[in-house]
Amino acid sequence: MAYSRPIYKREDINLAGRLLAGQVCDFGPRQALTIINNWRSSHAFPLNAFHVTLRQRAQKVDAKALTAQRLKRLPSIGLKLARFPEMRLTQMQDLGGCRAVVRTVAAVDRLVVAYKEATAKNPKARHEFLHAKDYISEPKTDGYRSYHMIYRYRSKSRKHQAYNGLKIEIQIRSSLQHAWATAVEIVSTFTGQALKSNIGDDSWKRFFKLMSTQMALREGRAPVPDTPTDLSELRTELRELVDRLNVADVMAGCGAGLKAIEPKRKGRGKGKKAHTYLMILDSQKRFTRTIGYTPAELMRAQEDYLELEKKNNDKPWIQTVLVSVDSIATLKRAYPNYYLDSIAFTDAVEQALDGSAKTPQL
Repeated sequence: MAYSRPIYKREDINLAGRLLAGQVCDFGPRQALTIINNWRSSHAFPLNAFHVTLRQRAQKVDAKALTAQRLKRLPSIGLKLARFPEMRLTQMQDLGGCRAVVRTVAAVDRLVVAYKEATAKNPKARHEFLHAKDYISEPKTDGYRSYHMIYRYRSKSRKHQAYNGLKIEIQIRSSLQHAWATAVEIVSTFTGQALKSNIGDDSWKRFFKLMSTQMALREGRAPVPDTPTDLSELRTELRELVDRLNVADVMAGCGAGLKAIEPKRKGRGKGKKAHTYLMILDSQKRFTRTIGYTPAELMRAQEDYLELEKKNNDKPWIQTVLVSVDSIATLKRAYPNYYLDSIAFTDAVEQALDGSAKTPQL
């Protein structure tokens, strides 16, 4: 498998990043995007190494664990740089990210412990653990909950030293936390808001905060700041917002009539299993298209990713992401937002309102 390597100076990468943040850039758009894409694509090799370990450890704590990896979308990079003007592109820690979704928060705990024990047993391990953010014990103010770890890739192999120092983010979520995050993305897409970045309609933001607290209490974990913890009070406010926002109909309407165009192979590797998928969601024309690439076609996939992002730069209703998973079935479970599938979340809302919400232990 051929992987991209970083070929530009870090000062040039940071200058190019200014373009995505809407700032003055010394490079022309084409050159800047070429530099940015090389930097982003260079994270694919270390990302794959971390994903392999994550998959192995996750399946030990939950045989049905779901894992995936992705390279961050250009619009998401630009939004983050704009929100944090002091941040430089080379400082961003989640250009390459892999995620594990396990069935319960108890399984999340066991997987986190597995990582902590591995670090404690070998503090001079191949890769350097930098820090963790426990958004389950301390949820974000918008309601986001997950466990994040940041690592710095290290290799003694001369062949791989070009990747030394690149940072990779690992996320660990329960199925409830994943359902919530997926719903936020779907409503953001459908309503044209940036709820994931805590930007948008106050009522929708409040609704998702309340649902996050409801799910947290269901899992026996810390509530979101500034939300009621009394279940009766929580249910009353939640029901009022569900009715006012017409949540059930909005969620149902998001996925209604969506056409999913099955994976299309792009390349010459006939008969070989796709490893990487380029997903394109057009929320106006209401279709999701998936293109599969074999491991040997990874660099081509990264080039196609950039071309589609450039082509649709002024079309926020078209979202593109490049991901790697074990199978197309895993793809649909890992990224249900690209299929506008909010069933797990709407079930949780109904259970929250009728008081039947329960969390299975694993």
